[in-house]
Amino acid sequence: MIGYEVGVSKLPYIQLLRAFAALCVVAFHAQSDAAAVAAGLGMEFARSELFPWLAGVDIFFVISGFIMVYASSRWFGSARAPRAFLAHRIARIVPLYWATTIAYLVVLLVTPGLLNSEYLAPYFVLASFLFIPAARPDGLVQPFYSLGWTLNYEMFFYCLFAICLAFPLRRAVPILLGALMLIVSLGKAFAPFPPPLAFWTDPIILEFAFGVALGWASVEGFFFRRPIRLGLALAGLVLLAIDLTRPGVLPALPRPLAFGVPAALLVASAGLVSSPSRRSENLLVRGGVILGDASYALYLLHPFVIRALRELAMRTPIGGLADPWGFVMVAVLLAVAAAAVVNRIFERPVTRAARQLLAPAANPSLGSFAGEHKIAREHSARSS
Repeated sequence: MIGYEVGVSKLPYIQLLRAFAALCVVAFHAQSDAAAVAAGLGMEFARSELFPWLAGVDIFFVISGFIMVYASSRWFGSARAPRAFLAHRIARIVPLYWATTIAYLVVLLVTPGLLNSEYLAPYFVLASFLFIPAARPDGLVQPFYSLGWTLNYEMFFYCLFAICLAFPLRRAVPILLGALMLIVSLGKAFAPFPPPLAFWTDPIILEFAFGVALGWASVEGFFFRRPIRLGLALAGLVLLAIDLTRPGVLPALPRPLAFGVPAALLVASAGLVSSPSRRSENLLVRGGVILGDASYALYLLHPFVIRALRELAMRTPIGGLADPWGFVMVAVLLAVAAAAVVNRIFERPVTRAARQLLAPAANPSLGSFAGEHKIAREHSARSS
């Protein structure tokens, strides 16, 4: 979801993992609309249950914790860091999210039956723009543009992270980990809370803690050799495919364990790399890095693309769109193309402009949160 501007020479496997996570979410929603198309055309369609596609969100949360520590390693201990950090995060997240939310609102007002939400209470819409969890009439705590629920968690985590930036790294990380565990414990001990407290104390925030711990390990120079990393990646994928949230041979596990732990294995495999070899920067990795750069746009934009394709397929079933799996393939490809274009012509320039507006005179001693390449070089030198 969230972009971190981490280039090929820095964390290519994390970028590849971000691309994979985004594609998982897109595949899930594409299959949902493919089922609707199939039903409308009198066909049968069974969604793939080989993989829990929504676990892409959990992978993103672990990546977020990892990258925040990794990219901010030089910022810890500065009194100016919290404000500068939040300015950079707001500049990165808000413009595209607000743009897609406004677009969603416009489409809903013009064609009310096209989208899924019809709840337009002013306070609810405002809370959605401000990343404040609010309950819909059916009790579901979800923003007006429903995909924003993950951003509500991200912004909450960023606020906690910003506070901890005021401390030196080796104090800040234990404080942050302890705070996340304490928040979840309080949520369990004193439940039920009303929203937004119930939302913010959900155990899913522990997935950020997994990433924070891995990011700290990376900054401290803890890395795995290639065979171990391959083993971790395989174990993570297998555990996700088993989907331990479903009761079966083993008792069902809560989402942070069933999805968060395998996601942490994947992030450890992708992130705990001392110095990626240039031989590893093959076509697949380079393509994954490009898609990883556009993963935030892909996450936010893909419902528009998929729903438009669904309406086209229902009205004029042509070519591969008449086949449910053909629909899924075309939907994913078009969503990727749209995300790449929007990332290039809107997301990047608007983010730069917002960053200059919100943090025009950042403290030079902090360096640039967006330009971690210098950090990466120094970090590799220390660990070699």
